[in-house]
Amino acid sequence: MTLSTTPQIEGHTIREYKGIVTGETIIGANMFKDFFAGIRDIVGGRAGSYEKVLAEAKDTSLKEMMQRAEALGANAIVGIDIDYETIGANNSMLMVATSGTAVVI
Repeated sequence: MTLSTTPQIEGHTIREYKGIVTGETIIGANMFKDFFAGIRDIVGGRAGSYEKVLAEAKDTSLKEMMQRAEALGANAIVGIDIDYETIGANNSMLMVATSGTAVVI
């Protein structure tokens, strides 16, 4: 599966548009990660635990979107957009939503 944030894939002609596909992932951050991330924010540095969770959520959302594209008979997704939002009480959960257009190249 070829993925692109651009509306076309260089060197390929889009032969068929299959439709819009999406992927969504919602994850909660546990209080220990919150605590250690808070300490790291105070003393400086990167919040590695959050970065790992964020990467996992993005990857899961992209995989879900690819599965939906494959089910439509697509072999590529163009125009991919990735959105990150905090939701829930006290913004305690992270939502990663991906969308794009499933195509055949």
